[in-house]
Amino acid sequence: MASESDEQPPAERARAPGAPVLRLLLVDDHSFYRAGLRSMLADQGLDVAEARSGAAAIDLIATTPPDVVLMDLHMPGMSGIDATRRLRETSAVPVVMLTVSADDRDVVEAVRAGARGYLLKDAPLEEIVAGARAAAAGDAWISPRVTSALLDHTRESGAATADEPVAVHLSDREHDVLRLLAAGKDNAAIGRELHISAGTVRKNVSSILAKLEIDNRVEAAVYAVRLGLA
Repeated sequence: MASESDEQPPAERARAPGAPVLRLLLVDDHSFYRAGLRSMLADQGLDVAEARSGAAAIDLIATTPPDVVLMDLHMPGMSGIDATRRLRETSAVPVVMLTVSADDRDVVEAVRAGARGYLLKDAPLEEIVAGARAAAAGDAWISPRVTSALLDHTRESGAATADEPVAVHLSDREHDVLRLLAAGKDNAAIGRELHISAGTVRKNVSSILAKLEIDNRVEAAVYAVRLGLA
């Protein structure tokens, strides 16, 4: 079992040619949770290091950057939000929030801080692994339950505010992609539904973000709802 001081770089593992092991850093102040999840992720063939705080994670990443960080939201001292914001200033390593909170305010704050994804701790292990792999590939993954709650809250909150774009020209394909994105689907699922490749979906998402003048697909989904585009 890992101790509170277990904050070491990932161990080298045997890997098949052409199939590099995904290196994760699990940041959480609960040692039992870290140890249990680390063991399960290792069973999935992932290489997992641990840090017990946001500050420890920042120090570790400076010397041994992982492929993806799984970050708890609420930790004593430096919160996961603050740690994510600090990391985005100094590192390109994607951060995925892994938390018990499905509060839409936490989701928005995490996204604005630079998180690439937002997962719940009680999600199936396959969803956590998929979220980590999506972040490593440059995609965003938000737990479907979180996306649903966030967009429901957005719909209930009313019309667009003054600082949001009021007129956006999107192609028919971009409208289709945005509609499915707002439904919480990832690039692979969007591609299957529209019968296009994930790469084509990624290009459409990039174009949508540029036209909406925003940074990530979660904000795009929120804007789509507020502007009546989805």
